[in-house]
Amino acid sequence: MEKVLVTGGSGFIALHCIDQLLEKGYVVRTTIRSESRIDEIKKAMNQYPNLDQNLEFHICDLLEDSGWDEAVNGCEYVLHVASPFILEVPSDEDVLIRPAVDGTLRVLEACSRNNVKKVVLTSSVAAVAYGHEKSKIYDESDWSNTGEDSGITPYAKSKTLAEKAAWNFLDTLSSDKKFDFTVINPVGVFGPMLTSDIGTSNSLVSKLINGELPACPATHMGYVDVRDVAKAHIFSMLNESTNKKRIIVSESEMFFVDVGRILNNAGFKKSPTKQMPNWLVKILALFVKELSGVTKSLGKRVDTDKSMAKSLFDWDYISAKDSIIDTANQLSAMDKK
Repeated sequence: MEKVLVTGGSGFIALHCIDQLLEKGYVVRTTIRSESRIDEIKKAMNQYPNLDQNLEFHICDLLEDSGWDEAVNGCEYVLHVASPFILEVPSDEDVLIRPAVDGTLRVLEACSRNNVKKVVLTSSVAAVAYGHEKSKIYDESDWSNTGEDSGITPYAKSKTLAEKAAWNFLDTLSSDKKFDFTVINPVGVFGPMLTSDIGTSNSLVSKLINGELPACPATHMGYVDVRDVAKAHIFSMLNESTNKKRIIVSESEMFFVDVGRILNNAGFKKSPTKQMPNWLVKILALFVKELSGVTKSLGKRVDTDKSMAKSLFDWDYISAKDSIIDTANQLSAMDKK
């Protein structure tokens, strides 16, 4: 059976990619930064037979050259999912930008040397729709503005620069080293966790259901279930129709207060149902580091054109409402253990 490399195997999206690939019968190799994550990944996949033969691990770091050729060698496909994601604004933006840009190039360079058929890169809508003064309906032709006055977060900047670096790298390859390439640009990714690591996006749901926020900041974003994002990666891996395309993956968009209301109506009564004044968010952001990344986007809509994905994919997404409630139910159950 064909072998697929999934980078960043302990991550939220990557784990679901591994899960769906094993279910389809692929041999999966995955990269992790530390051997300490192997047992939890194996535990998450223990329903699959012959796991020792069908799931391989390589220790690699996006900031180091060593190990990437060995990780890629022998793999027909590569899903490059690994990239840092944190809510707060770091004191040094290079903490996010260097692994994203340099790591992406390390992986792609290794692919060009090892006869890979196709690479699917996990980017983000953060590379599409941020740093602009006026709101609009964004599509795959748009790029986030990384200019100094754009107010873009380091995370969005890292995703934009990494994706641009990837497309530029492909343009420089000689024909004998080229491989097929697709980029997935998901919005906020929520849904069931396969390990005890709840992930960055799901931590927002955790804060809501545990009453950690008195009200919701006026942030607007898209929502999609992690199972659909993983499915989009594997579909793109196998279908030539996605070659040379960016694909926004979003089920729907809403304000954060709408998420709070969905959860409150579902029985999570600590979840706030009111929106916080922007001035209060800006004050709280001085003390609550997770709010520091949203102050520049308060009140700005981030709506996306979903027609590209609808024209390519042959399934209906899990609804954002169901995904959010599923996430909350699992988090609640985890808290009770």
